[in-house]
Amino acid sequence: MSTLSRKDVAHLARLARLAVTDEELDLFAGQLAAVLDAVAQVGRAGVEDVPPTTHAVPMTNVFRADVVRPSLAPEVVLAGAPAAEDGRFRVPRILGEEA
Repeated sequence: MSTLSRKDVAHLARLARLAVTDEELDLFAGQLAAVLDAVAQVGRAGVEDVPPTTHAVPMTNVFRADVVRPSLAPEVVLAGAPAAEDGRFRVPRILGEEA
């Protein structure tokens, strides 16, 4: 098991701008050591004969073809809107931008 000193944990906390107590330094030292050991164990896995992949299972395109089809007329859609202007939905300004 990897060991991290209280000094190491205090340094990491300072880098992360975290305020930690003395009790937390001891607790985090053990927890971080366990994480580092788990990462090291994964790093020791024999993967030389495993080809690189982007997914664990084969993926196929699940998108349908982009085909133009009839839809609602803009007037019908905008008729249900609380507010419309110039053929578009009118929404409240939220960022304070100038028009």
